[in-house]
Amino acid sequence: MTNQTLTAIEGIRVGHAHNLDGPTGCTVVLCPAGTIGGVDQRGGAPGTRETDLLRPEHLVEHVNAILLAGGSAYGLDAAGGVMRYLEEAGIGFPVGVGVVPIVPAAIIFDLDLGDPRIRPDAAMGYAACRAASAEPVAEGCVGAGAGARVGMAMGPTFACKSGLGTALVDLDDGLKVAALMVVNALGDVIAEDGTILAGVRVPPDGNAFMDCRNVMRMMATQVSPTGGNTVVGVVATNARLTKEETNKVAQMAQDGLARAIRPAHTMLDGDTIFALATGSAGRANVSVIGAFAAEATAEAIRRAAQAATPLAGLPTGASAIQR
Repeated sequence: MTNQTLTAIEGIRVGHAHNLDGPTGCTVVLCPAGTIGGVDQRGGAPGTRETDLLRPEHLVEHVNAILLAGGSAYGLDAAGGVMRYLEEAGIGFPVGVGVVPIVPAAIIFDLDLGDPRIRPDAAMGYAACRAASAEPVAEGCVGAGAGARVGMAMGPTFACKSGLGTALVDLDDGLKVAALMVVNALGDVIAEDGTILAGVRVPPDGNAFMDCRNVMRMMATQVSPTGGNTVVGVVATNARLTKEETNKVAQMAQDGLARAIRPAHTMLDGDTIFALATGSAGRANVSVIGAFAAEATAEAIRRAAQAATPLAGLPTGASAIQR
């Protein structure tokens, strides 16, 4: 079977490391030399690292790796392990006395699923790098998706287990666009036909979906709502794009997030999408790349819900409605 995941983009390698006792983990995307990076952040509660340097007006263009992690802000420590791995390989921005690896990162909140003392750290980030390969990417409750959930609008009791998903779109002339998403959402994951794949479950049995819009109606006058929602991920293409164009692709990819998650981009979100352009396939129309980055993003989000397995007492969307 052909590779239909992020590593179908030539030169990209992906590695996972996790601790299911958390459960939590991290996922690293290692980039080929010369990869241009961009970012688009739309949630009201982000947890990120090194995103400012990806803005078009700033000096650094090339990124060496992207880290996605659980553990809330604590999980950003895993980036130190990724930097150590890259430094040992001599990979990074040259500074005369060595290199400084460029490793932007984003996290999800998973501390309340199991043991909050178990978090991704530098050792886990290093382990993810050592596990990285160009093989098809494992999906579900792996890496940064180990502690991911959806349907958190009424808290964890009536949520569903989610995880990590990835998808590829093949275009003409060898061009490719792919996405890898970690889905930890306040609301529902929506199929193409509008049905709910996973989300807020109806109390007290939890064997049907409530539709998060109904929950949001009840929250309308809540000054300090509870819950948490973060979808973080990476879209990548083998097209050659400028830094400005790569940022535009990240921006357009957020449309796919909004198609597959309801609601998206609220004040409880940390929704962040990184974009990578490796350049191996030559120049391309950025509008086309961005449009299909959104398609790949939506499909990767749906796959994250569908590939998950029950964990830490939470059912998946499919297992919940079959009970």
